Amino acid sequence: MCGITGWIDWNRDLTQQADALERMTETLELRGPDASGTWLSRHCAFGHRRLSVMDPANGAQPMIRPSKEAEDHDCVIVYNGELYNAPELKRELLTLGYAFKTNCDTEVLLQAYIEWGPSCVERLNGIFAFAVWHSLEQTLFAARDRLGVKPLFYRHDEGRFLFGSEPKAVLAHPDVEPEIDGEGLAELFVLGPARTPGHGIWRGLSELKPGQTLSFDRNGLRIRTYWQLESREHEDDEAATAARIGELLADTLERQLASDVPVCTLLSGGLDSSALTALAVAYYNRTGQGNVDTYSVDYVDNDKHFKAHAFQPNADAPWIARMVEHLRTVHHPIQFDTPELVEALEAAVRAKDYPGMADIDASLYLFCREIKKGATVAVSGEAADEVFGGYPWFHRKEALEANTFPWSLSVDLRESILSPVVLETVRPREYVADRYAQAVSEVPALPGENEEQRLMRRMSYLNITRFMPTLLDRKDRMSMAAGLEVRVPYCDHRLVDYVFNVPWKIKQAGDREKGILRKSLEGVLPSDVLYRKKSPYPKTHNPNYLSAVKSRLLERLDDVSSPLLLLIDGKKVRQIAETADAGTNLPWFGQLMSGPQLFAYLLQVDYWLREYKVRLV
Repeated sequence: MCGITGWIDWNRDLTQQADALERMTETLELRGPDASGTWLSRHCAFGHRRLSVMDPANGAQPMIRPSKEAEDHDCVIVYNGELYNAPELKRELLTLGYAFKTNCDTEVLLQAYIEWGPSCVERLNGIFAFAVWHSLEQTLFAARDRLGVKPLFYRHDEGRFLFGSEPKAVLAHPDVEPEIDGEGLAELFVLGPARTPGHGIWRGLSELKPGQTLSFDRNGLRIRTYWQLESREHEDDEAATAARIGELLADTLERQLASDVPVCTLLSGGLDSSALTALAVAYYNRTGQGNVDTYSVDYVDNDKHFKAHAFQPNADAPWIARMVEHLRTVHHPIQFDTPELVEALEAAVRAKDYPGMADIDASLYLFCREIKKGATVAVSGEAADEVFGGYPWFHRKEALEANTFPWSLSVDLRESILSPVVLETVRPREYVADRYAQAVSEVPALPGENEEQRLMRRMSYLNITRFMPTLLDRKDRMSMAAGLEVRVPYCDHRLVDYVFNVPWKIKQAGDREKGILRKSLEGVLPSDVLYRKKSPYPKTHNPNYLSAVKSRLLERLDDVSSPLLLLIDGKKVRQIAETADAGTNLPWFGQLMSGPQLFAYLLQVDYWLREYKVRLV
């Protein structure tokens, strides 16, 4: 994994802009701590930071190879990602006469582009964001993987195009100001920490959407969708469906275990991570690769304060111990205390370039930083709930019929904490209604479905295209800020495409959430783990955390210089903070984010406004 950035400009000689390119590149140092490279020509400049995973001795970027049309003209690539079908592509390219100087997938990707042009993306299996400059055609081509695991932000002005793996790379350009307008405020306060696909929060910044490519030349910018969810009849019965899912998951995981550096798995003791770990252990045993290292996260004294409820029915620790004993992994339990978690809120903002999922982000950042001490690649169970329908809102009538995003039902609460000026500018109810209508209008219909089937297809689509990107965005930024590559097998596009069209009745095989996934894993996991009730990524239940973020936020509200005071209703926030439960019963976002996370989010907003010197326009 890496960090990439670039600058195309028809009105400037970019060979004179080495210092500016260097500044853009170095903002991505944490994503690529192992090496740095830049390349400049008259109208194109590329920067790259490398995290070495495959063929560490070679594969430096930007990488250059002769174009197919003329050997005296080059194609140059910067690339962030992993190609899991690189061996097959390389074999095919070898038969076509291509020669290879390295064993890394960067060269495979570049040669694939040289041979097949923009259509090469349709052959790729992996997670990626990359850009290729074709010197003969004077064209930039860029692409992002189908599910959007790897990010790519850009800014398009007249005659100029800037891009980067993270907003900070574009913000480092000397002509770009850190500005946010009304729509950006709406994204932060109405949808946040979720985000509209393609929206970059910062004024003038966009994000290439999952499954899209772009081309930029003197005629302007063109964007094409090369992959999207499609509805079609599912022809397999329950048994065949379970078998196919099992095959796809095993194949996907084995591809994603390929690495020239240490690999581990994230283990919560839940269905999703336990399945991947069990499959990894089986593969390692079969190939003689030794023991699998596993990592888990928790908080100091969490066992003393944990209270079960519908969204978090049990703690992870006993289940982690169950799986470690069953699989004989080399386990590394990681714990954090409240002060670390509070301090990491700011690091999480710097990693993301805007406020995020508060302590959920902060704890993941700390977790990844600890994992990096022993591994460079981690395998995560992220996205299984979106793909297989595991979240509570898939199974609750009020959520299914809410006619809005089910993870963000509290528009009243969000409105109540905003200042009158912001309320008038962003119009929360109108904004969320428009974004929801836009999302629903995209759902691919399948003729002949009844109302219940249409409802469940819509819920699946919303989760895959709107909620899952929030978690993938979090996973990428927090892990890459620690120089850790996280792979997500449940985001394999073949698996997602197949499961999207599995009828809800089969998805709920055995009348259980994610029933068909459980059925596909029979014999892989012990039955008690296989049928464990879902429990989400753990948050701290320690009352010291609530006390810490509440007191810090109240200090900010007392600071007349705080830029936050212009955006929120400080009196209302104080009222929430001073209630007996301090908002712990106010659902704010997702399953578990309530009062403490709201206070932490507002702290992040305050820090972000100050640290980035954000200007409201």
